[in-house]
Amino acid sequence: MLPDDLLADVDAALAADDAERARRYPGPPPGRQPVHTVYVPADRMSPGTVAEWGAGALAVLDAHGPLAEFASLEERIRGKLHAEPVEDLRVDAEDGYGSRPDDEEDRHVRAAARAVSAILEGPAAPPFVGLRFKSLEPATRRRGLRTADLFLETLLAAGPLPAGFRFTLPKVTSVAQVEAMVTVCAALEEGYGLSSLRFEIQVETPQAVLGADGRALVAPMITAAAGRCAGLHYGTYDYSAALGVAAAEQSLRHPVADHAKAVLQVAAAGTGVPVCDGSTNVLPVGEPSDVEAARRLHAGLVTRSLRRGFYQGWDLHPGQLPTRYAATFAFFREGLQEAADRLRRWLDRAESGLLDEPATARALAGYLVRGLDSGALDPAEVTSAGGPDRTTLDRLLTAS
Repeated sequence: MLPDDLLADVDAALAADDAERARRYPGPPPGRQPVHTVYVPADRMSPGTVAEWGAGALAVLDAHGPLAEFASLEERIRGKLHAEPVEDLRVDAEDGYGSRPDDEEDRHVRAAARAVSAILEGPAAPPFVGLRFKSLEPATRRRGLRTADLFLETLLAAGPLPAGFRFTLPKVTSVAQVEAMVTVCAALEEGYGLSSLRFEIQVETPQAVLGADGRALVAPMITAAAGRCAGLHYGTYDYSAALGVAAAEQSLRHPVADHAKAVLQVAAAGTGVPVCDGSTNVLPVGEPSDVEAARRLHAGLVTRSLRRGFYQGWDLHPGQLPTRYAATFAFFREGLQEAADRLRRWLDRAESGLLDEPATARALAGYLVRGLDSGALDPAEVTSAGGPDRTTLDRLLTAS
């Protein structure tokens, strides 16, 4: 009933729409996503920072042991803390560093860049590194951009740009700021002979979620980044405070946080831009009871985020690393057998009580890949559970 010329007209009418959708929604984020970002103030960064965080995390385990429900994972957690204690290291020249005289910040930023270079040449080098500089608001704009320039110049003096490098652009309040950052990245690329500088957009202001005209702005920000957006990071405390949430109630699990992160999640879906949850400022220090309470809070928040599809968060203290990895490992290990079974049945087209869609198969493959990348799972464990090998998993992830 539908002639070829009509079908050709439909193809022609939708061609531009097809191309635009393919450009805006290329699919899942390519490559590995770290399970966390560790923020270290610029003046505290040293060549030994990653080793110190690993040692500090192990010291917490030595003093307090793992939380009881994660006791079976202790050996795996210790192995991770020895081999790769930090997955994503961020030099912080913003809130965690504060305002300093220009010459002092210049000095600290250069020293931090040299420290990062040394870290990347040593054992247990993190696969991702970067710099958070001050925002593009008028009061801090020039200082922030000078810091970005100095850090990059110093880092490049020691060698090529690390593959996992990215800037973090904080307190974004408009699409125009994202467009300005694209211009800055292009200028830095031209000046230093680089390609594909990328940056994370930190969503920690109400204006980033809802513009003055009532439009949701996160999706337009991703578009404005023109392929340079390396992630959307939620800022727990700045965002909650801006909405008038009392300090004692500010948390990753507050309703205003859940709303903002849901907006990020929907805006980023299919764009190849990962979403990162925020942090908790309750640190595992002090009396044993305080340490226990802080560790339980952190492990619970990490698990909550994972169950909601947020696979990355911020860690602010070495004592948070054991609970980060414990909760992450438990999440992926507990679901290993079910994911492997469902994926095997889908690949074999076997009859079962579940009728999974191709999109679910991709999600199952993504789940197992994240478990492998984080160290929660070993390749042999996945295949022993009946799941496919890594090559097949990667192919499923990119299948249309």
